[in-house]
Amino acid sequence: MRSARKKNIIRNLRSAKVHKKTRLASSRPRLSVYRTNKYISVQLIDDEKKKTLCFASSRELKEKGTKTNLANKVGKMIAEKAKKENIQDVMFDRGKYAYHGRVKSLAEGAREAGLNF
Repeated sequence: MRSARKKNIIRNLRSAKVHKKTRLASSRPRLSVYRTNKYISVQLIDDEKKKTLCFASSRELKEKGTKTNLANKVGKMIAEKAKKENIQDVMFDRGKYAYHGRVKSLAEGAREAGLNF
């Protein structure tokens, strides 16, 4: 029980730190990541207009593979959708998730496809 409580405290501190940094650069759209045990989803949010610009999820993919490979493909997919909206520079908001594994793979896929963080 104590270790679960400690993990939640660490997640909340990480989330607050990331939240503070992303709010400083509000002129760029925010690339927000949400991760579950099965899927990963990402959306581009314009905080000034409070509107979602585009969305991508691993549920949309019909391919099989490891979760890390699917996250990379989702990153490429969101970058292609952002290009259609004429968006190149974004602020990466990983939320409460550590930057490794699937979150890192998603970011690398988005960078490969042309998004600038």
